Amino acid sequence: MLNAADAAFAADLRTRLPAAAFREGTAHYAETPRGGAPGRIGLVVAPGSTEEVAEAVRAAAAARVPVIPYGGGTGLVGGQVAPDGPAPLVISLERMSRVRAVHPAENVLIAEAGAILSDVQDAAEAAGLLFPLSLGSEGSARIGGLLSTNAGGLNVLRYGNARDLCLGLEAVLPDGSVWHGLKRLRKDNTGYDLRGLMIGAEGTLGIITAASLRLFPRPAVHGTAMLVVPDPDAAVALLALAGRSVGTGIAAFELIGRTGPDFLAETMPEVRQPFAEPPDWMVLIELGLDAGHDPDAALEALFAEAFEQGIVTDGLVAQSEAQRAEFWTMRESIPLANRKIGAISSHDISLPISRIPEFIRRAPGVLAKLGAYRINCFGHLGDGNLHYNCFPPRGQNRDDRIAEKPRVQRAVHDLVHEMDGSISAEHGIGRLKAADLQRYGDPAKLAAMRAIKDALDPLGIMNPGAVLPAAV
Repeated sequence: MLNAADAAFAADLRTRLPAAAFREGTAHYAETPRGGAPGRIGLVVAPGSTEEVAEAVRAAAAARVPVIPYGGGTGLVGGQVAPDGPAPLVISLERMSRVRAVHPAENVLIAEAGAILSDVQDAAEAAGLLFPLSLGSEGSARIGGLLSTNAGGLNVLRYGNARDLCLGLEAVLPDGSVWHGLKRLRKDNTGYDLRGLMIGAEGTLGIITAASLRLFPRPAVHGTAMLVVPDPDAAVALLALAGRSVGTGIAAFELIGRTGPDFLAETMPEVRQPFAEPPDWMVLIELGLDAGHDPDAALEALFAEAFEQGIVTDGLVAQSEAQRAEFWTMRESIPLANRKIGAISSHDISLPISRIPEFIRRAPGVLAKLGAYRINCFGHLGDGNLHYNCFPPRGQNRDDRIAEKPRVQRAVHDLVHEMDGSISAEHGIGRLKAADLQRYGDPAKLAAMRAIKDALDPLGIMNPGAVLPAAV
């Protein structure tokens, strides 16, 4: 049984940590970007070192107080807030934000868990290198949280998820011991892969305090195009054609349905759109090539071949950095427009790429049995990740239909599961999808996950209720 982080616990912790670690005005630690029920908070601390994190966890273990690790607060599935249960100790990594070292000859950067993603990107750029993880919240998301959720983003097609960008970790385990796994090795066959286990665990197995991250040479030249396709089948065909003609030079391949631009016109008319009349489907493709290559020529050749095959009907190749930025601003503003409209249910899903067109065809019929919805379908087609979001018809308010969310989500996730997909592509499980994981997860996998959780965290203090149901 867990206990609240009460006044007595706070008094004990004040004898262990310096005054600078204690936070006042803690309401924002209980909030999530999409609203919903706020989390409970007993006490918030922001340690300034790994040893201070360890001391806080040791105190929590001794008192059986639940611990919620907190990064940038940008998570979308409730992993950073606990709406019920004993009021927890929230451990924020915000003061541990240093880039400890950059090793350009090794293409490695070492950052503390509280480092903001954009700061890590800037540090890599200052060394003439690239840290390729890129997503809309990069100005506030922190490295520890991004690794804990195995974040994806725009460049997964070329560089992989957060897990693929990490070589080693330093972490505090649930008993307060420190795992010194902050290595810079590409090869290390010395037993179980604790790095891989900790990444994606969403703070349920410990708290990441630092990471050694992979850097890459910066592409010498970029090329960006917005191409109109007749339908999602054509978009998949275009992806295959681009892979054959450009190969690993494809940095991003984004599918955008008509509803996204329509929402932008309705809520954010200041966002410049590439076409006067938005097409039903378009693809945003970006190339990153080495010196001596002409990305615009490659895109024009791709367009010509795709047009001849009937899989592209129109398109624009960015003629300047400003136009390239406009294309990306449009794409990255779609989630902001979604929030202004107000979704009944949002879905971060992945499917085998070849089955995505079938899903897009079938899902509206499934949802039509439940009611009338506007569907905004967009996402990272290059890695099979769709954001499939359902909204009320024009003139209706989200709050009037929010009671339908469980049925809508169940219908979408049932279809995804039937088609060998995943109910969480890049946002994680958190608390909002924990029941879905139990419904759709493989029983053997779930049993193994529970055994790992019980072995590493026998008291059940680490982020209870996230990913797996809290032990009773």
